[in-house]
Amino acid sequence: MQKRFVIHLHGGYGRAHYDLMLERGDCLATWQLSQSPAELAEGQSAPARRIGDHRLVYLDYEGEVSRGRGNVTRFDSGTCEILSADESRWEFRLAGNKLRGLFELKPTKGSEGWTLARLSGPRPRRS
Repeated sequence: MQKRFVIHLHGGYGRAHYDLMLERGDCLATWQLSQSPAELAEGQSAPARRIGDHRLVYLDYEGEVSRGRGNVTRFDSGTCEILSADESRWEFRLAGNKLRGLFELKPTKGSEGWTLARLSGPRPRRS
């Protein structure tokens, strides 16, 4: 089942970063990225950090973040299809204005971090 996603560019509070938000149920599962996911070529990965889920209102939000934590602009948005999602791996397909294709988020062994990878080649849909 297709859901929505958004990637915010979060600036004005510490180092600028990207927030990847995937719709899942009544919230947005969110990861912080230090680099633009659009820079990833197939087979490449980049560090990510799982942060707290966000409310669905952030799918359409741009502007100031509460408590003086900078501001966000929408970097990309569109639909996503989550193929698998658990504590050990998320696999999803994005269809946005800038990002299209298959991606994977996996926790990094021995740390609290994650990695975001752009996968190569088509993957079968799971029901």
